[in-house]
Amino acid sequence: MRNDTNNYHGICIPNFKFSIILPPMEAIETPPLASETIAHIGSFEVRNTLIMAWLAMLVIFAVAFFARRTRYKEVPGRFQAFLELIVEGLFNFFQSVIGDKKQTRTFFPLIATIFLFLMLANWMGILPGVGSITIEGEHAGHIMNLPIFRSMNADVNMTLAIALISVISTQLFGIAALGVLPYAGKFFVAPWRDPIGSFVGILELIAEMAKIISFSFRLFGNIFAGEVLLVVIGFLMPYVAPIPFLGLELFVGFIQALVFALLTAVFLKMAATAHGGHEHGHEEEQEHGGEMVQA
Repeated sequence: MRNDTNNYHGICIPNFKFSIILPPMEAIETPPLASETIAHIGSFEVRNTLIMAWLAMLVIFAVAFFARRTRYKEVPGRFQAFLELIVEGLFNFFQSVIGDKKQTRTFFPLIATIFLFLMLANWMGILPGVGSITIEGEHAGHIMNLPIFRSMNADVNMTLAIALISVISTQLFGIAALGVLPYAGKFFVAPWRDPIGSFVGILELIAEMAKIISFSFRLFGNIFAGEVLLVVIGFLMPYVAPIPFLGLELFVGFIQALVFALLTAVFLKMAATAHGGHEHGHEEEQEHGGEMVQA
């Protein structure tokens, strides 16, 4: 076979009379960091990652709609039984982490929704057509082929939005469980009363803000890196070689969604727990119990 050095970098072994032709690395176009704008609704930009987010939400709404139509029969069909298996499995898992059934019932809608939404979006990012179906458009001042669909979490804006939901919800659940002043007392302590506690409170406040950055870039980095890996492997060794990496991306997508939801559950548990290590509600029950015993 002819090795055209103008277009390819070849590895030739004359004794065996064959050559391995590899495409030049500069010909590989990796996905950009920023998502691409596909259309406009007025002044609102519709980006390809946003389209994938809408599709993921549409799937969840469709599943919820058909689950509602089952009317939650006592003898479930296959579809209802499958959904019950997922919900019960997730509930038992998060209850083992949180350690309190009442708190788990309170936090479960949020953390389960985050897990299912992220996992579904991650898995949809490797479907055929994602990244390969394109239209001509302008991006960064250049006319190019823009992918209509792109993995939702390959855009840091999407991961930042979910991180804000997680962190803000943590603060709201903490305030609801402990009260405004007791919860604020975790972060703001009078330095003349407890200098060490005041310093620790400032560190905890900084840690709460750092969670947003940690949540955002952990998820974004893993999904974007997987997207680039699949492009490179698919370009160098198409058809067969990407298959094991697709399986790896399925696993990574599941793990990243689970880690995000699991950390959210842990932070919710910590936010709803007073400094003494006891839950506020349990302390009140103990106090009332003591008063009843004295009476």
